[in-house]
Amino acid sequence: MKKYVYALLALLVLSACSGGNQASVAGTWKLVSYGSASNQTPAVSDVDTSIEFKDGQVNGNVGCNGFGGKYEVDGDRITFSEVVSTLMFCEGPVGDQELGTLAVLRESATYVLDGDTLTLTSADGNAMVILARK
Repeated sequence: MKKYVYALLALLVLSACSGGNQASVAGTWKLVSYGSASNQTPAVSDVDTSIEFKDGQVNGNVGCNGFGGKYEVDGDRITFSEVVSTLMFCEGPVGDQELGTLAVLRESATYVLDGDTLTLTSADGNAMVILARK
């Protein structure tokens, strides 16, 4: 009987963890850093960045242009689709920040949620974006 109780408790805990993680991605985030997984670049300090995940839609601004698209969470993976952005010219550190961040949001990525920090890693593992909950 004890085995069944422990097995049931384990299943409940695992179910709560997996469902809670997906729901926790929803919300508004600000960019902390971006770039190669082994060498992150801090976000440009005087640019107000914002990425919002809500009801399967992602949108925001991480440089000069606004962007939007769709996302779907499956386990520890987020798949982005139909991501588009405005096309204003953007150069220098702000342009680099925008390109580096949007590169991760253009396909599928794995994610790790640790408190109020969300880390997205590109499918190939080379690029990473770190966000903080606003």
